[in-house]
Amino acid sequence: MNSFSKNIINLSGAPDGFDANILSNFITEKQKSIIFVARDDKRLDLMRKSLWFFSPNIPILNFPSWDCLPYDRVSPNADVSSARMATLAALSSGFEAPIVLLTTLNAITQYIPNRTIVSNNSFVAIVGRTINVKELRAYFSKMGFVQTPTVTEPGDYAIRGGIIDVFPPGESGPVRMDLFGDELESARRFDPVTQRTVENLDRIEFAPVSEVILDDVSINRFRNNYRKEFGSAGLDDPLYEAISAGRKHQGYEHWAPYFHDGMETIFDHLPNAVIFMDENIERIHTSRWDGINDQYEARLEALNSKNRLETVYKPIKPELFYVSPDDLFDLLNNREQRKFIVLPQPTGPNSLDMRARIGRNFAPERQNEELGLFEEFAKHIIEKRKTTSVIIASMSLGARERLYGLLQDQGLSGMVNIKTWKDINQAIGSISLAVWHLEHGFEAPGLTIISEQDVLGELIIRKTNKKRRAKDFLTEASSLSVGDLVVHVDHGVGRYRGLETVKAAGAPHDCLLLEYANNDRLYLPVENVELLSRYGHETGLLDRLGGSAWQAKKAKLKERIREMADKLLRIAAERSLRKSEILEVSPDKWNAFCARFPYVETDDQLNAIEDVVSDMSSGKPMDRLICGDVGFGKTEVALRAAFIAASAGTQAAIIAPTTLLARQHFKSFEERFRGTGIRVKQLSRFVTTSQMKKNREALRDGAVEIIIGTHALLAKDIKFANLGLLIIDEEQKFGVGHKERLKQLRSDIHVLTLTATPIPRTLQLSLSGVRELSVIGTPPIDRLAIRTYVSEFDTVTLREALLREHYRGGQSFFVVPRISDLPEIEAFIEEQVPEINHVVAHGQMPAGELDERMNAFYDGKFGILVATTIVESGLDIPTANTIIIHRADMFGLSQLYQIRGRVGRSKTRAYAYLTTKPRQKLTHAAIKRLRVLGSLDSLGAGFMLASQDLDIRGAGNILGEEQSGNVREVGYELYQEMLEDAIAKIKSGQMEGLTDEGSWSPQINLGVPVLIPEAYVQDLDVRLGLYRRLSALAKKIELEAFAAELIDRFGKLPAEVDMLLRVVRIKGMCRAAGIAKLDSGPKGAVIQFYQDKFISPSGLAQYLLDSRGTAKIKDNKLIVLRDWTNDDKKVKGAYIIARELAVMAKNQKTN
Repeated sequence: MNSFSKNIINLSGAPDGFDANILSNFITEKQKSIIFVARDDKRLDLMRKSLWFFSPNIPILNFPSWDCLPYDRVSPNADVSSARMATLAALSSGFEAPIVLLTTLNAITQYIPNRTIVSNNSFVAIVGRTINVKELRAYFSKMGFVQTPTVTEPGDYAIRGGIIDVFPPGESGPVRMDLFGDELESARRFDPVTQRTVENLDRIEFAPVSEVILDDVSINRFRNNYRKEFGSAGLDDPLYEAISAGRKHQGYEHWAPYFHDGMETIFDHLPNAVIFMDENIERIHTSRWDGINDQYEARLEALNSKNRLETVYKPIKPELFYVSPDDLFDLLNNREQRKFIVLPQPTGPNSLDMRARIGRNFAPERQNEELGLFEEFAKHIIEKRKTTSVIIASMSLGARERLYGLLQDQGLSGMVNIKTWKDINQAIGSISLAVWHLEHGFEAPGLTIISEQDVLGELIIRKTNKKRRAKDFLTEASSLSVGDLVVHVDHGVGRYRGLETVKAAGAPHDCLLLEYANNDRLYLPVENVELLSRYGHETGLLDRLGGSAWQAKKAKLKERIREMADKLLRIAAERSLRKSEILEVSPDKWNAFCARFPYVETDDQLNAIEDVVSDMSSGKPMDRLICGDVGFGKTEVALRAAFIAASAGTQAAIIAPTTLLARQHFKSFEERFRGTGIRVKQLSRFVTTSQMKKNREALRDGAVEIIIGTHALLAKDIKFANLGLLIIDEEQKFGVGHKERLKQLRSDIHVLTLTATPIPRTLQLSLSGVRELSVIGTPPIDRLAIRTYVSEFDTVTLREALLREHYRGGQSFFVVPRISDLPEIEAFIEEQVPEINHVVAHGQMPAGELDERMNAFYDGKFGILVATTIVESGLDIPTANTIIIHRADMFGLSQLYQIRGRVGRSKTRAYAYLTTKPRQKLTHAAIKRLRVLGSLDSLGAGFMLASQDLDIRGAGNILGEEQSGNVREVGYELYQEMLEDAIAKIKSGQMEGLTDEGSWSPQINLGVPVLIPEAYVQDLDVRLGLYRRLSALAKKIELEAFAAELIDRFGKLPAEVDMLLRVVRIKGMCRAAGIAKLDSGPKGAVIQFYQDKFISPSGLAQYLLDSRGTAKIKDNKLIVLRDWTNDDKKVKGAYIIARELAVMAKNQKTN
């Protein structure tokens, strides 16, 4: 493409950030729309943020490029497609004011649907007018929407009777339409997480979600073009089959030109706009065009090869779908263009100098330990103040506060916080601090802008997602699936067989069917579902119904749990009596150290750091356990603790279970303590013998402050000059001998233990008095960090992925489910990617060899690590950013989540490929797992990992080996509940008779229908999730809120659901009154108390007297005579009786 077009003006001296100012001035003065072409997505994002800073009022439309490769097997991400279509729909409906359209090179060089297609395919619904539901349903499937039971992401829709939920493309969120017959009665926007209404609407407009519209005309056009190009399609062509049947097929968008009659580019949709672009766009485009042709060739070659592993892929010609360099030149030739060039260039007729220059970078000061970084920073500001006004751009509010404090410590004054450019004081000498994502600062006449990254180095900024109410969502997502093992409190381990409606006392009643040994069956009414907990393991022996073995097992375990709880509390009591040194650090040193942390801290992390600081300055020895998954930022807590200890003149020792972890810690500590005057050394196999000796002596003489090592640090000959803090990483991995030695060390020094095994929140609460526990549960994961693709095994895609990672200087993981899969994958790598050398690792190797191999991979000696699931724990390799999971359908959800978390730890974009076996049907559960994982990014990945996870992995080991056996016996959830119970009881001094009060549930038979009808909530999993949530509610206010949510989500409550809610309310009262069973009929009620005794005998006697013969006791049961003529009276009456007895019981307890 020749860039000497007559219409192009080069704007040199326009560094990133300053160019946004040029755009905002241009649009304000000229009143013309702009298309800005960025070199890539990241640059587009930064431009959007900078534009907002300069003029928050300019309308900005985003047109991102697809997030998959050309000729890929996967479709572009739903968010990306819907953002693109929402922009095209907005362009087709027109607008008054000029706008800025932000797009990227890849997006402008790919053809898109033409304007008529976009405008002809929108659907408008107005409240008060009629809607043809059949047409709407057809529209949805034609436009690429997907029908789901619950709408959670763009492109989903659900139809439930008269309620239609849709998540249209774009930013605005999902919409719920309420129909009365054919008339649209109301429309409202709702929150996809809580499913509750947010605002009411009068009019809704839908645009297609996909760039390919599957109507009959398009399908026929596709079939003709496909046959013309490739000849008749055989039976082994799933794409052709699916499209012919009108079904979407993974990746079908890559054949878009075959569906459309003429395509356009984004410039046709905004014809009169002025085009601004980044420099070097032509060069980048030429290399992309070469890449597209290479991929086309690779696909053709794979198509013609004889020993093909995967399903066929017939590629479309590149020029049909992508714009070649010559075509791009023709497209732009007659349009007004401006090109930004960062560095200044000679001015001329087509070249202007915008007079901005790249600002100072403080990298030399960061590397040089003698220079004080923040003093230099302050000097620079003081110098610049003399002639310009200064703006300091921070990445987040917290960082801005911290910089403000640091500059104050350096004696600067007169600083003000500003929000946008218009708040700035333009006077010379002013200093403003803004939250503005700017990679590097710049200087322009009268203005100096310094970015936080210029001073502190590369920072990684993570979007903080809206806090999601993950709890309710999780109960619904993790509802039981048929065939799961469950534990019933009274009957033990059984298998869940599904939901059945049973006639009870003449009325329908939903029950869960459980199967026990010898094919015995048990029907459990849905309102008692809380008696069940998940067993947490895939396999286990079923108990016998009515057998005594389960009760015996439970009793034995109770005794053991009681001893454990006792032991935990004794340890705590002893510790509170000991004294230790008070360790503190001065605020300016502390702030300077914290500012070097390249991330934004999460709330949990800040809480953990505060806890540690207060523990260390309390004068009592700290013994704190920090739980958090790998990569959740535990190391930062350790770094700050070590900094306090070393600054206070004591030594800190960090002990890790493997040489690899020790090296990892050593690297991060060395990096962070550079320039602080604190000396860091390591003791492990990687240090030469002479160096080891020197390090030991330095330790003994106090010539080193921080020592990091494996259990070699625990050897008898290691002496410390003044040990103040011991940090133990992954304590559960040390052997018993080492643990004893640790115990001797820890009597009066501060101890911080880090562990990656998550401990569930509920358990954490009950243990909080026992061992100080900080849980870091929010993962600092950037929404964009990991791109997840789910597709079948495909050699071209995987080869491409591995090579892409290799050529950008990174490494890849290839994870397989079984050791027996390793040879097949090794053969695949040797044949397809001989350029990259690989290493194999699995859990059955000798520990030494495994360690050697992992270390070699860590050092970058190999490009691919082929491993079994051992990669799920503890590895942090910043250069590894591609992971391929073979046969992903064989892994559990938490395992996949854990394994996927191995990548995406640094600033580079990470890719995760979950592959399945070609042409194989997946089970329903596997599809669901992969779908959840594919969309986990949109849930805020915290996704309460522990709760999903613990079902699969069992809990963190709080007290050592004995615990894991116990969990096996009764299943995870029940074990957790029992331990919690025991600790709470010991604390409140009622330990003696550990009764079984906790786990019983009143049985209520009123002969009224109790269920959520299938017609009301079609999806079984959602229904079960609702039952599970409902069984945990008791208070009237909670039930009212739940009812409101049901009405909002599913429409008016049917009578059965209303009864169900009332029965749950009665159940709460029965529980309070100690009623185990309540049966009622038209003539009254029969009540049986729990363990046949009522808490207030005198109250009961008074109740019998007051009833004047309508109530009596017979066979240890209370019989109440009434005349209830209908269901409504029966339910009300039963509630009144239960409430009266509950009030009596409560009065007795308070007396």
